[in-house]
Amino acid sequence: MRTVRRYVARRVFAATALIFTALLFLFAFFDLIQELTDVGGKYRVPVAVLYVALSLPGRAYEILPVAALIGTLFALSQLVVNSEYTVMRVSGMSMRNMAVSLARIGIALSVCTFLLGEMVAPITEKAAQQLRFRATTSENFIAKAFRSGFWLKDDNKFVNVSHIMPETVIHEVDIYEFDDRFRLQSISHAARGDYQLDDLWLLRDVVRTHFEGTRTSISQVAEAEWRSVLRPSILSVLMVVPEQLAIWDLYSYLQHLRANKQETIRYEIALWQKIIYPFAVLVMMVLALPFANFEVRSGGIGARIFTGIMLGLGFHLANRLFGHLGLLNAWPPLLSALLPTLGFLAAAVVLMHQVEKR
Repeated sequence: MRTVRRYVARRVFAATALIFTALLFLFAFFDLIQELTDVGGKYRVPVAVLYVALSLPGRAYEILPVAALIGTLFALSQLVVNSEYTVMRVSGMSMRNMAVSLARIGIALSVCTFLLGEMVAPITEKAAQQLRFRATTSENFIAKAFRSGFWLKDDNKFVNVSHIMPETVIHEVDIYEFDDRFRLQSISHAARGDYQLDDLWLLRDVVRTHFEGTRTSISQVAEAEWRSVLRPSILSVLMVVPEQLAIWDLYSYLQHLRANKQETIRYEIALWQKIIYPFAVLVMMVLALPFANFEVRSGGIGARIFTGIMLGLGFHLANRLFGHLGLLNAWPPLLSALLPTLGFLAAAVVLMHQVEKR
């Protein structure tokens, strides 16, 4: 039995590596085509290629479960075509034993998925975004993240933003305005800022301190307009994107939001999805097993591979869909993250039971 497991493992790993490489290059090609539409100025083709290359670990993290499903289905189908799978079943290997063997094989791929999502993808994705940001942003705009928030230079102003939210909303904004001789003219604090259009922000609960020589004056308004080069396209680089954070960073930021009484449901869903996602590799590999049981004379291997591709894409879309549905309907974060994986696992168990009954 150990020899059979090693043989199946080699076939599955080889097929998965082949499918994974093909999918990765395919997605990289599509990403590069999309980036070429933005090439211009300092953002040249070599920079776009480097940006896509730095984004590949994030893509690899996303497609690894899909590659595991298609690769496992392809490997098992080849075993069936060569009558090797039939010999294994006749020798006493049940559907359950094969599922356990595939699950053991999938542990290594799950570890790879976890390492990609925790140690590689967050670092390379951040480097990719910073590279693109520097190449597509004017030189008079500088942004940097610190413990106190994001500091930005906008012409003669220095801006500190404590929190940047995905919905193009900023919280706790401090604007320090200087004159041409670098003398402080005013300090404005806003509790919240909402992006309107054409580089225009609407600041709420604004307190402004104005300096005139040795005198100071303080004014307070409910709303005030603020024009800045800080746009949503720049926010997409600066803001905290939950899906791109490592689990520990996401947990720390979640605790920070809770301490400041901010909305946390999106980050809770993202945290549970990051924890559960590596186990999706195991589910995908077990799900491929029922589709490998077919008669060679009936043909249909191409249709089964296509079915595997559709199932993999379906899982990827369902994972995103339930995340959004959980956010919109205020579902428990764990339930929103767990439902797609549980659904596909249940489908795998039902299909295996039906195959065993035949």
